[in-house]
Amino acid sequence: MQWRGRRSSDNVEDVRGTGGGGRNLLAGGGIGTLLIAAIIYFMGGDPSQVLQSTQLQPPTQQQAPYQASAEEQELANFVGVVLADTEDVWAQIFNQMKQTYTPPKLVLFSGQVQSACGGASSAMGPFYCPANQKAYIDLSFYTDLKNKLGGGGDFAMAYVIAHEIGHHVQNLLGTNAMVQQARSQLSEAEYNKLSVALELQADFYAGLWAHYTQKQKNVLEEGDIEEAMKTASAIGDDKLQMQAQGYTVPDAFTHGTSEQRMKWFKLGFETGDIQTGNTFQGL
Repeated sequence: MQWRGRRSSDNVEDVRGTGGGGRNLLAGGGIGTLLIAAIIYFMGGDPSQVLQSTQLQPPTQQQAPYQASAEEQELANFVGVVLADTEDVWAQIFNQMKQTYTPPKLVLFSGQVQSACGGASSAMGPFYCPANQKAYIDLSFYTDLKNKLGGGGDFAMAYVIAHEIGHHVQNLLGTNAMVQQARSQLSEAEYNKLSVALELQADFYAGLWAHYTQKQKNVLEEGDIEEAMKTASAIGDDKLQMQAQGYTVPDAFTHGTSEQRMKWFKLGFETGDIQTGNTFQGL
């Protein structure tokens, strides 16, 4: 993806090395099984489900100044450009719908952070908090994406960011509120189906972002879409469950299968039509 020399967003909050500005912070553990860790690790659609019931501890009194490597700082610069692209794309789409797009903040943190949805560690991966309309990411996730989850490449990371911004779009359009209102009336298996639909729609929105970014700026390079598709496949519930326990439990899916995630990202990219992204139809 061609990104150097382009506009970077002003909506990046860099709290690396500060503990995220909270008095009580999540102490690293509390993830549970490898399966839960893997699913949460990539992209939690509803952080309020996963940012809970963990032991909190205050940060140390003194912390050494945070020193980012040259590679990490370049990645931070990349994230700022991708976020700016999401702002441009969604401003255009919302304008077409006769609405105004309010961009979220994206918080860069290291190790642990305090959000309006609760405390979180980097082990939980990128997430979006609807309570304060902020997305959160520890840039070490890029390394884990390559080495642990079978993804990798700059556009794979862009897809991750676009997916989280997709959750912000759902928040603005009322989709997230609709799902949360229905939660108390459903069984766990039934609610999981809504959770899957929510995640797949965020994948669709990521594909929609890629479509318009290419149309507006012609910045995609050979292999970029394949990187996103490979990453979408790597973090399907079926693949993660099989890796963790050797079998799958479809009723426990919360993010969608590898095939579903690739399908919806591809549909968003190929159509560029937000009206085709109703992943809830037929539930």
